[in-house]
Amino acid sequence: MSDPRIELVIIDPQIDFMDLPGSKLPVPGATKDTERLAAFVTRCGYKLSGIHVTMDSHHLMHIAHPMMWVNRLGEEPAPFTTITAEDVADGLWRPSARLRHEDQAWCRSYVQELAVRGRYPLTIWPPHCLIGSAGHAVEPTLYRALLEWEEKQFSMVHYIPKGSNYRTEHYSAAMADVPDPTDPATSLNKSLLDLQEADIVLVAGEARSHCVANTLRDLATHFDAANIGKLHLLEDCTSDVSGCEQLGAEFVSEMRARGMKLVDSVSFLR
Repeated sequence: MSDPRIELVIIDPQIDFMDLPGSKLPVPGATKDTERLAAFVTRCGYKLSGIHVTMDSHHLMHIAHPMMWVNRLGEEPAPFTTITAEDVADGLWRPSARLRHEDQAWCRSYVQELAVRGRYPLTIWPPHCLIGSAGHAVEPTLYRALLEWEEKQFSMVHYIPKGSNYRTEHYSAAMADVPDPTDPATSLNKSLLDLQEADIVLVAGEARSHCVANTLRDLATHFDAANIGKLHLLEDCTSDVSGCEQLGAEFVSEMRARGMKLVDSVSFLR
């Protein structure tokens, strides 16, 4: 009997998400999560058929960064501000006048479309994982483990950039929250759906409340129903954005009901 095909998906294991001095959007617990994940890759890498790493990849100009929005006084929103369709309709927040007219119209429709699609409302984040910055890089301990895996397995880690389109959020590795019809990279990443051909799809990374949650939800939605049970969350290798623990707990409850399994990096594959 052949060994099971096990694919590991690591969501956004980047320096800016580590709870370290200088990180732009630190997730409490992320550094320890990543150290455990690195140890898992080192210990069990020979059992992994493939490793896929998503990379949050933003420009400073981005719909979820402060410079895109202003209030009635012309002030930019503080990080962690929520902007709803109602806020925009009431004039509490509006797109920056520095934007092109077509982009201003997109921003107004964008917050409405988030609600229609059942996605999270727009949150303004501290600028993070900026392309070319030190914070965009993979956390060093995990990166060394990934390089060792490539050498030992004579294979390549599959890196998946997401988030470079300034007009939409891209929490999920599978697709943007609101696909931009002018940019195919924001539509469904059909290559990720091939993961359902594996026997086990392990998922870890940051943050459980946001990018992990929405990636797994989208994979489950586009997998054949019989394959949702292949999704396994390494629950000791993921943490929530501070203040968003309830979102993380709701995601786990929802996905367990859909068939996702919970495992840990210490006992799994022993």
